[in-house]
Amino acid sequence: MKSMVRPLYELAHARTGDKGSRSNISVIAFQKEDFAILQRELTVEKVKEHFQFRHPSSVTRYVLPNLLALNFVIDDLLDGGVNLSLNLDSHGKSLSYWLLSMEIDVD
Repeated sequence: MKSMVRPLYELAHARTGDKGSRSNISVIAFQKEDFAILQRELTVEKVKEHFQFRHPSSVTRYVLPNLLALNFVIDDLLDGGVNLSLNLDSHGKSLSYWLLSMEIDVD
């Protein structure tokens, strides 16, 4: 059986914030039945690999089942923070959009 791959944004939306070089990205399932897929597919390892081009030092995942959400705290992702970086496109919402572009197996 061939697996079905879809972009994460079809199953969830995201909210993000940053402080210094740390980014905080929450991924929230649109529907309750999709939360199990998010838990299975959005591992610390896969998220760190997805952001590897930014060289994060660590990724921590928090599971928030009552909100149907996963919260990722990603260290050393932001070149020192918004005020220290000349690369403003890598902050805030653009990072959550990058995560939502990740392809996941929905089988």
